[in-house]
Amino acid sequence: MERAKATSLIREAKRNKKLSWEEIAAHVGGHPVWVASALLGQNSMTAEQAEKAVTLLELPGEVAEALQECPMKGTEVIVPTDPPIYRFYEIMQVYGGTIKEIIHEKFGDGIMSAIDFTMDIQKEENPHGDRVVVTLNGKFLPYKKW
Repeated sequence: MERAKATSLIREAKRNKKLSWEEIAAHVGGHPVWVASALLGQNSMTAEQAEKAVTLLELPGEVAEALQECPMKGTEVIVPTDPPIYRFYEIMQVYGGTIKEIIHEKFGDGIMSAIDFTMDIQKEENPHGDRVVVTLNGKFLPYKKW
């Protein structure tokens, strides 16, 4: 089964069953952000995780096979215009240079890993309007000098 088709079936089953990513992650085992990314095609699952997901979502076995394949990551070739996604592009346009400078100042010449990486998204209630708290946690990888 093509990965895009598997993702479509997953989205439809999640919607029809009225499940949250937290509920699915609790069943599959793993952080809700990572489980969502895997089910949406950006990470691969173990056979056990994939089986738990398709069982919960009542999907065919071919979906479990697709969930175990190494994905093509970051497949979007243009800047998405969907507002929640675009805001991160906007943040990088405004603060990307600052983030880079501060990483280099604190760590030296290198990057934050997107492989040895975790992310968390929390809701912070605030009387002036609820806040979105996104924590990105990546290992520092210095550039090799040779």
